[in-house]
Amino acid sequence: MEELGVRIGTPEDVDKCMNLALAACEDNGFVAPNPIRLLNEIWAALNKDLGLIGIIENEDGTAEGAVLLRITTSWYSDAQMLEERGVFVAKEFRSAKGGRARRLCEFSKKTADALGIPLLIGVLSNHRTAGKVRMYERIFGQPNGAFFLYGAKTGMPHLKSE
Repeated sequence: MEELGVRIGTPEDVDKCMNLALAACEDNGFVAPNPIRLLNEIWAALNKDLGLIGIIENEDGTAEGAVLLRITTSWYSDAQMLEERGVFVAKEFRSAKGGRARRLCEFSKKTADALGIPLLIGVLSNHRTAGKVRMYERIFGQPNGAFFLYGAKTGMPHLKSE
């Protein structure tokens, strides 16, 4: 098996990225997604407008996973950071050899290093959370805090786009 690579997405990848993003929202969202807002974030990143998307695809061009990274600032600072908006591997590729989620996380680290800015990345999930956190700890070190979600759970496929 050829080693999986992560490539930087281009505008031609918009449909692949939208399909992955909508699947991610269905799989792990806790509020209904707005496809126009998703498209705005994805399109900007695919055009390298304050961000980028790393994509893993197979030989036939099927997108297996992706990470959406945006350059932003915190609400209290002008200092830039790289914010992960989503790391997602399609269900049919999660158990395949190659460590797709790990590769997308490593790609995120390399991108932050190349830009010389901090990376904000995390796990917000109610499904297999402990395993995901362990993987992130192996890649990024000890966590700096935790997320809490009150009044909702992630992975609510009954939520439909507005």
